[in-house]
Amino acid sequence: MRPATIGYSPADLRGFREVQQLSYACAESVAARLEPGVTEREAARMQREWLRERGVRDWFHLPFAWFGDRTAFTGFKIPLQFFPTNRALEPGMPFILDMAPIHNGYTSDIGYSGCLGLNPVHERLMTDLREHRELILREVRERRTLREIYEDVERLMAGQGYVNRHRAYPFGVIAHKIDRVKERRWSPTVFGFGTNALRGLAKDALHGHRDGWSPLWSPYRFSDHPPRPGLWAVEPHLGFRGTGAKFEEILVVTDSRDPDESAFWLDDDLPHVRLRREEATTV
Repeated sequence: MRPATIGYSPADLRGFREVQQLSYACAESVAARLEPGVTEREAARMQREWLRERGVRDWFHLPFAWFGDRTAFTGFKIPLQFFPTNRALEPGMPFILDMAPIHNGYTSDIGYSGCLGLNPVHERLMTDLREHRELILREVRERRTLREIYEDVERLMAGQGYVNRHRAYPFGVIAHKIDRVKERRWSPTVFGFGTNALRGLAKDALHGHRDGWSPLWSPYRFSDHPPRPGLWAVEPHLGFRGTGAKFEEILVVTDSRDPDESAFWLDDDLPHVRLRREEATTV
């Protein structure tokens, strides 16, 4: 790989990988502590406390937690509905933990899907998500436009019998660009998003508008361009009758002509990827 093609050194990629691993370690730790009666607000606080104990002082966004049919964003109409509530976890209920800490100037944004006990629908969603991970990487390497890839992901979901729930996110995004930010001991948040990181995203949006690209990967015309070199937090989100599941992780895009180097997932040692390997070995 030629690091100059993405604007980051190998040391930078290690930094992004480490904070992504830290985030997933937090998600697994908190998921192991969830039990009936725990609320979304308590789960979000558990994530914040775990990360702060390990040195996190800045955020792209504060941690979220969604339980039950809220994992499928059932009835979500306004942004305030994304924030954690007093919904309590029950046996067999799916959950999603979502966090975006910044550590040592490196940004992460991850989504972790789980379930409190057995839930065959949730298990199926997690199995079917692996096709989306493969499709996204393949079509980014083919240099399809972001908008075309989005439509292909949505088409695959429909073929699987699911509803696209990332349509409910602001601007319907399936992904957004992330970058290094200037390290600060503390950064204020506005509506749950860190002002430090938002300034960087706004700067990208301004430059992108001028140059014909967007840091937001959406179904709209402003995403009708090939993938821009850099790091993208990608989160396909499936929904089926009140149950939702997703993953979110960093995709690295370069301007290399070598397909394997033109795009790759930053790290394959993640919970949903390990789950896929375990399923493959049992077939």
